[in-house]
Amino acid sequence: MNLDAQLYLNLIKGGTARLAQNRQEINNLNVFPIPDGDTGDNMYMTIEAGTHATGNTLSEMAAAVSQGMLLGARGNSGVILSRIFAGMGKAFQGLRQADSKQFNAAMKAAVDEAYHAVSQPVEGTILTVLREGVTAAEGSASIEEFFDLWIAGMDLSLQHTPDLLDVLKKAGVVDSGGAGLLCIAEGMRAALHGDVNNVIPSEASVSPTAPKVDFNAFTEDSELEFGYCTEFLLRLQRSKVDLDTFDESVIHDWLETQGDSLVFFRDGSIIKVHVHTKDPGAVLTKCRQWGEFLTIKVENMTLQHHENHMDERFKRTRKALGIVTVASGAGLSASFKDMGADAVIEGGQTMNPPVDRFLEAFDEVGADTILVFPNNSNIILTAQQAAQLYDKAQIVVIPTRTLGEGYYAMANLDAELPLEELTEVLTQAAASVTTGSVSKAIRDTAEARTGEYIGFSGKDVLCCCPERKDTVLALAAKLEAGNADIVMLLQGADASAQEAQELQAELQKAYPLSEVILLDGGQPVYDYILVLC
Repeated sequence: MNLDAQLYLNLIKGGTARLAQNRQEINNLNVFPIPDGDTGDNMYMTIEAGTHATGNTLSEMAAAVSQGMLLGARGNSGVILSRIFAGMGKAFQGLRQADSKQFNAAMKAAVDEAYHAVSQPVEGTILTVLREGVTAAEGSASIEEFFDLWIAGMDLSLQHTPDLLDVLKKAGVVDSGGAGLLCIAEGMRAALHGDVNNVIPSEASVSPTAPKVDFNAFTEDSELEFGYCTEFLLRLQRSKVDLDTFDESVIHDWLETQGDSLVFFRDGSIIKVHVHTKDPGAVLTKCRQWGEFLTIKVENMTLQHHENHMDERFKRTRKALGIVTVASGAGLSASFKDMGADAVIEGGQTMNPPVDRFLEAFDEVGADTILVFPNNSNIILTAQQAAQLYDKAQIVVIPTRTLGEGYYAMANLDAELPLEELTEVLTQAAASVTTGSVSKAIRDTAEARTGEYIGFSGKDVLCCCPERKDTVLALAAKLEAGNADIVMLLQGADASAQEAQELQAELQKAYPLSEVILLDGGQPVYDYILVLC
């Protein structure tokens, strides 16, 4: 059996459907016993974005699948998953279909691409499961045999991930990313054997409800001020252009005359366009001279402007330095805005923003240089991938791993410094912060019982108490809060103002030489976050 375009798409759909069935189980494989496991959601929304691909040849289909996943990638696991299929897409380039030898080569390319996407690959993760699975299937005489050996190899590798990562062994779980990839592979194998009657739920079923649009913001008497946010994927057509010699700059240069905030890049025969224009009809009509549309989205920006109350995002003048940060919770988002953030992307532990949301934010800011504060270790790769795609500004990602690191780094921002020096100052500021978090345990572990509160920093559980206040005080002691000049207490969405004020007073009494600052962050998942500076 050879692999052609339709079969490849069936494999993607089969993998997506199987992952959807096991998505919550993958989420539950989080290292900490708190409701922050979102690997299943991230991987699902990434691969689901590839199921809408079209193409006549395997090469075209694989490229479209890769492009879809690239723009839909969320979290570290999602970014790595998108690169797995990007590696396959590159190996399939120019092929109408692939035999077993070519499929073997494509899977090796997938391993290389996935490892290349991570600056410091960690064994015992999805990378190990993928690599060892592919090694086990190396030299398979058929694609069917490859899948059988690949899945068996990954299953064995997955069971050994706790032996490679102490944090997994301590939590009593296997690697969630590897488990998600195994689910996808099993679904792909089912599709390979003809089981394509799988239902793929919409992304809306696993993502937050989209904000409602206030249509009263644009009435019968309104005037179009901001134009239309127009986005589309254009597939270049051989009947209209010579793909081998076509210079896409002719489209780019024309679009620049039709609006602003242009984001434009080409991936094979697909062109991604985002432009703010007052005449989207003219744009769409003109672009059909070169190809046909795969997706189209046109939105009245007056509604966006009214809904988000972000007057700065549509200014036509570019400034020298812009700031994009990620935050969860109304209080923290407002604080970041007060500190100078031009765009605050909603996201965090339970919902990692995708690559295209970063691209939109970069475009909204409209600066020559944009600093990005991911504020979550699981979002750094996504931000870096978005930075590589964006060519309208210089993007610098400050690798802030927590909200505390991001907050303190921004407090040290001096826009007058040269960029290289500023980057170093911000990175060092983030690294100097100690962050601790308190959340309720949702399952029994060696450290805690269900319903108790755990205090942790990084990957280390430091304390556990039945009462939330006691856990915060115990965590502060473990972190030696008395050595910090500033102790910030970020109040979560589930914590009361009275309790937070009582904690502030008790912390100030316990550590009189430190300044204890209370901020209503409104963050989900974490009842309290301690930031020691």
